[in-house]
Amino acid sequence: QVQLVESGGGLVQAGDSLRLSCVASGRTFSAGRMGWFRQTPGKEREFVAGSTISGRTTYYADSVKGRFTIPRDNAKNTVSLQMNSLKPEDTAVYYCAVDLRLGLLPISQRTRDYGAWGQGTQVTVSS
Repeated sequence: QVQLVESGGGLVQAGDSLRLSCVASGRTFSAGRMGWFRQTPGKEREFVAGSTISGRTTYYADSVKGRFTIPRDNAKNTVSLQMNSLKPEDTAVYYCAVDLRLGLLPISQRTRDYGAWGQGTQVTVSS
């Protein structure tokens, strides 16, 4: 089992930057593709960004492309979400998750492919 703990959320103004961190413990972190998702009340959890095991390949939702990055440090069992030029519509609870399916698979945008999740961290962007 992998346990994930997010941190770094908070209240910021539009245009500001924020960096979320996700620290993993337990089963080998470096064996899984990582993803960040977000969710607002009444809506389904949506994919934000993902990283392959090595971290060399990443993928982003169109809504955050060019503003967010997902750096990963396997030596520290950490994956981050660097969020720049934040907008009020980025307000949500952000979750990190790990996809431990075996094989050379692409980054998945589907929540059901991720087997472990963090507890979430709130990000609020004021206008």
